[in-house]
Amino acid sequence: MENIIKLKDYYSSKEFLENFIYEGNDLGVSCNERKTTFRLWSPNADSICLNLYKTGDANKPYKQIPMKKEDKGVWSFDIDKELHGVYYDYLITRDGKEVLTADPYAKACGVNGLKSMAVNLKRTDPSDWEKDKSPKKGTERIVYELHVKEFSYDKSGGFPLEYRGKYKAFTCKHTTLNNDGIHPTGLDYLKELGVTHIQIMPMYDYGSVDETDDSEFNWGYDPLNYNVPEGSYATDAFHGEVRITEMKEMIQAIHGAGFGVIMDVVYNHTYSLDSWFQRTLPWYFYRVFDDGTVSDGSACGNDIASERAMCSKYILESVLYWADEYHIDGFRFDLMGLIDVDLMNKIRKELDIRYGKGEKIIYGEPWSATDTAIEYGKKLADKAGIALLDENIGVFCDNTRDVIKGSSLRLKEVGFINGGKNKEDEILASVGAWCNPYYNKGFNDVKSPSQIVTYISAHDNYTLWDKLSKTVAKDEVMRLNKMAAAIYITCQGTLFFLSGEEFGRTKGGLDNTYNMPISINRLDWELAWENKELVDYYKGLIALRKQLKGLCDKSAGSYKHITNMWKQKQVVGFTINNDETSLWSQVNVIYNASKKDFVVECSDGDREVLCDGNDSRLWQKNVSAENYIKVQPQSVLILGKR
Repeated sequence: MENIIKLKDYYSSKEFLENFIYEGNDLGVSCNERKTTFRLWSPNADSICLNLYKTGDANKPYKQIPMKKEDKGVWSFDIDKELHGVYYDYLITRDGKEVLTADPYAKACGVNGLKSMAVNLKRTDPSDWEKDKSPKKGTERIVYELHVKEFSYDKSGGFPLEYRGKYKAFTCKHTTLNNDGIHPTGLDYLKELGVTHIQIMPMYDYGSVDETDDSEFNWGYDPLNYNVPEGSYATDAFHGEVRITEMKEMIQAIHGAGFGVIMDVVYNHTYSLDSWFQRTLPWYFYRVFDDGTVSDGSACGNDIASERAMCSKYILESVLYWADEYHIDGFRFDLMGLIDVDLMNKIRKELDIRYGKGEKIIYGEPWSATDTAIEYGKKLADKAGIALLDENIGVFCDNTRDVIKGSSLRLKEVGFINGGKNKEDEILASVGAWCNPYYNKGFNDVKSPSQIVTYISAHDNYTLWDKLSKTVAKDEVMRLNKMAAAIYITCQGTLFFLSGEEFGRTKGGLDNTYNMPISINRLDWELAWENKELVDYYKGLIALRKQLKGLCDKSAGSYKHITNMWKQKQVVGFTINNDETSLWSQVNVIYNASKKDFVVECSDGDREVLCDGNDSRLWQKNVSAENYIKVQPQSVLILGKR
């Protein structure tokens, strides 16, 4: 522990900062038809030997090459030869001891990520990759969270056996339920649903599954090789180029179907403290408290020191690499509350410079598990730091999530829709994405709805269906699921929901299924058609949402589109004012969480019923509102005025 404290002090010293902060952008391996270069940053190494292997699972190198010591702690080796497909690692000698490590900067690797691979990235591009483009920005962004393996593993999805659970499943066009040719699954299903972006749970190389065993499952929040695709989703995990090509094919297919791709990234911790970072430069990339205790704000055993210069540089370059090489459209930061504000703003700025302001989506979890040992007086990108974040960095709004249906952590705790008391003000705050100064109590300093991710379920915790099943009678679950959806889909902010929420996805009442069998976690495509009533309700709401410019506006001050806010016990209402491009100049919304009818007077006439508790497509049917109209118990009513 004494040695850890000394290293912590040394890494912050003037000597270290002046001599070992490398400004170049060539760390890792660069490989083309003419030349291959190796660069590793390891300031305290006495010597480094580059080991070359013919396969990713070989035990003995076919060649060992001493590396050259350069300035700023960099070691190098250059060769006038293309070493594409050659595997490698480094033998570092430090203080008389040897340590073997893969390359933390690697862009390709062998099976299970234990050896890195030199790769000519041009060789990994699928046909027409240079023509691949993100879809044009629409009126609204609606994000659908899914997992590569969960998406296509179930037999009922109609995907070929050899592609089930793989990147390649996304390239299968026009899949149907049990191959019946009638009921769409896969990307066709998502197209009909109306979502615009697909957020994919971790698809970088993670350490918690054996890539040779297809029966293993994990969500993947266990980074091993940050800049390499996960091998268990490839049809061949042994040849490092395959996973790269197949991930690109997946992204190409998703773009081709009209969706943006958001990557779930985990820069807050690594799978193990015995990482390539730690082996390359002990304790530089990790936070420790002043007494030498390892920081564990992630509750995963370690915290990445994002505030240190070379760590910050690594994370920034990693994000830019995924955006450039893989055409990623946005990034969801796991436990963003452990990353410093300065780095998040720098990432936002660099993406804006390269791709246009706000074009790449950034949002994350504004919290951590416990305190973290951040240095240099840096502020964290958590809820308390939202005022310091760029306006185009969003945060998951657990306030909205929990006020609607109750705490995600405490199973029996209820929210507005399922019996909670005195929730009306928080519901109205949610409507304006916590920007209205009168209703934002409890979540201050939000600049605009662009900073708020409005959602009610994600991979963590109970699914919405399971939460409702534990808090209300069985015959109320479907009705309240519809109500929950109608509430958050009529709130400002960026909409997000868990794959399968729209068809009553269940995990059998379990909350944390990160490493449970795929049989529990897979998307049940048959359930999607059994609960078609619920799916159709979501479809109608999503389509209606896109018509309401007053909700879609993400700019500062857009909460002013929401007027005439009122409340009664278990009932709230408000008016959405739209611009001239919308079908309706005004839309009135009433949330009735009570178990009694609530009567609304439409004395001025000229109102259409757009949505009620049963049908979210009434806006397509020209249904005129009566002078007095009932809002059904535990439901939402939406009225429009042209």
